[in-house]
Amino acid sequence: MSVAETETPLLPIHIVPDPVLRKVARAVTPADMEEVRGLIPAMFATMYAAPGIGLAAPQVGRLLRLVVIDLAPEKVLEPIVLINPEIIAASDETASREEGCLSLPEQYAEVTRPARVAVRYLDETGVKKEIEGEGLMAACLQHEIDHLNGVLFVDYLSALKRNMLLRKLAKEQKDKAARK
Repeated sequence: MSVAETETPLLPIHIVPDPVLRKVARAVTPADMEEVRGLIPAMFATMYAAPGIGLAAPQVGRLLRLVVIDLAPEKVLEPIVLINPEIIAASDETASREEGCLSLPEQYAEVTRPARVAVRYLDETGVKKEIEGEGLMAACLQHEIDHLNGVLFVDYLSALKRNMLLRKLAKEQKDKAARK
């Protein structure tokens, strides 16, 4: 049975302009580990159901430095848990790719970021690890770590593009609420 098929309850994903998305998450401490271990399966279940490839704790209303990622949710699951992740190296070379976000449903835009990054983090057992990413993994790592710092992918866009996208999202959310 995959993580996506468990009976884990789904968490509500906070949508822009929810203020929690603009707050800086605090570091996970040893005292938080029991809560974090309980949150991890619910975050994966929520991410897979959305569907998405990454989810940061602030997106589900928890201001903890916790990220879950799985770039292969429809194939063999490859879940990665990052606790207190920090970018320790980034390439000077950049890459642009279309990004979306579960907190900005159905909104996409081209974002330019470093093409490669190295990230130091703790896994769910508290072991210090490093991961290097390029391509989609590099973008996903940076995108999710941005969430921990109250930064959204739209912050990388021009004011004009950002405002157009946010107005479109607001209209779609209003229309969706009116249909309920």
